Amino acid sequence: MVDKSKLPMPERYQHLYELISSDKFLKKQGQANEVPFFICPFDSKETVEFLKMQKQLANRLAGQGIGILEINLYDLSIEILKQRVIWQDVLEKEALLGKQKILELLQGVLDASDHLIPAIKEKMKHADFKVMFISGVGEVFPYIRSHNVLNNLQRVAKDQPTVMFFPGVYTQTLEKGASLDLFGKLHDDKYYRAFNIYHCEV
Repeated sequence: MVDKSKLPMPERYQHLYELISSDKFLKKQGQANEVPFFICPFDSKETVEFLKMQKQLANRLAGQGIGILEINLYDLSIEILKQRVIWQDVLEKEALLGKQKILELLQGVLDASDHLIPAIKEKMKHADFKVMFISGVGEVFPYIRSHNVLNNLQRVAKDQPTVMFFPGVYTQTLEKGASLDLFGKLHDDKYYRAFNIYHCEV
């Protein structure tokens, strides 16, 4: 079977467009009541090119009347820090506290269950969309882990499909289950409820 995640960018773009714009995808058909989460893996070396493709995809889908809610986890993190009036504090203390203390601070302030997911839920409430795109996964590692986002997000994002753009490898095997490996190297724990979008057909 051809690994579509390795296809040239224009072919991947076309697959994503045809799939996401299909009634089957939008109406969550054939998923046996599973949470409509999809992982779109890509090589981290392609990040700049891939982000351009993602933006083109969102614009084209929106032009077809398929509203896209775009959530960039890095931008959202800064937004939350600014709302809680600690953004400047974090910048000033970063050099003084050291990496471990900053990591602990950010993990607390940007906890997925307490802060990140409520912020996403608020954006969902005020947006007219049919599909949610989540990006910025690599930029927020290690203080936000993708499996934590997905585990907590499934409480609030059941009605529309969610696509997480993941700079790494998403593997699913019967023996080992599913694994999110950030940048193809860092094991980001198990998450088994998402579909690999390149394994889905229109």
